[in-house]
Amino acid sequence: MGLTMGIDIGGTKVLGGVVDQDGNVLAHARRDTPAEDGPKIVQCVVEVIRELSEKHEVEGVGIGAAGWIDAKRSTVLFAPNLAWRNEPLRDEVARHIPVPVVVENDANVAAWAEFQFGAGADANESMVMFTIGTGIGGALVLGGELMRGANGIAGELGHVLAVPGGHPCGCGRLGCIEQYASGNALVRFAQGLAKEDPTGAAHLLELAGGSIGAISGPMVTTAAKAADPVAREAFRQVGYWLGNGLADLVQIIDPQLLVIGGGVIDAGDSLLHPTRDAYVAALAQRGRLQGAEIRGALLGNLAGVVGAADLARHV
Repeated sequence: MGLTMGIDIGGTKVLGGVVDQDGNVLAHARRDTPAEDGPKIVQCVVEVIRELSEKHEVEGVGIGAAGWIDAKRSTVLFAPNLAWRNEPLRDEVARHIPVPVVVENDANVAAWAEFQFGAGADANESMVMFTIGTGIGGALVLGGELMRGANGIAGELGHVLAVPGGHPCGCGRLGCIEQYASGNALVRFAQGLAKEDPTGAAHLLELAGGSIGAISGPMVTTAAKAADPVAREAFRQVGYWLGNGLADLVQIIDPQLLVIGGGVIDAGDSLLHPTRDAYVAALAQRGRLQGAEIRGALLGNLAGVVGAADLARHV
């Protein structure tokens, strides 16, 4: 198959790209996501496809959407941040274009891109990926294939229980790991620590204009890179929960590789070091065995586009 197109639909943007068989993005287009209007989201997707198709002939379109996708890779069953419930996305888009369309979960397409072309390109069998952003997404590659489950919604790693009776989660449960290892959790930790120790948070508070409530994830990242003690401690807490969650998965799946992606990976070693420390400590009893390495994702914001486009080749 020649060129394919990948579309990454998130809560804030619809990003599309034309991708060759080696994972190179040859052209891209973007629209803001009208998240509260389901039909307009479809319209944005079609507009992006048409814009890119004016100069590039593609043989298939893959779409990564932030939500639960059915086993047939056609319907968005539920999207927490988009106005879609049982949305027949594949068929709605296919009505407007002459090539095959496939729909997949956004974390799955990002993981597939990393497995094929990024941090997991040297893993030939299995990989687990956590995508750390506002929330937590997850994906499992087993036997060289995405593990989708009986209903197409496997890999919701952010909603594994971490703390019984803990913080309420948007999914309706209490104590999901998403509430302790996500971008939102990072901000909550940083704000709480800054309140307790404003002196230690001097640089972080300077970035926030002196307001604890104005502290954001990017600010915590910037401050941590500048050795702000409170920002670093916030990352240590996130890394503790994330490392323990990865250790639990290793006990169950024993993958070749663990990859951490999403927006929070911009923090680099500020996140990876405490995550690896907690992971190794949690697996102390397996110290004589070879464990899966933890790596940061390599493809950044284009992972969803690359992965969706490549899946269109394989379906």
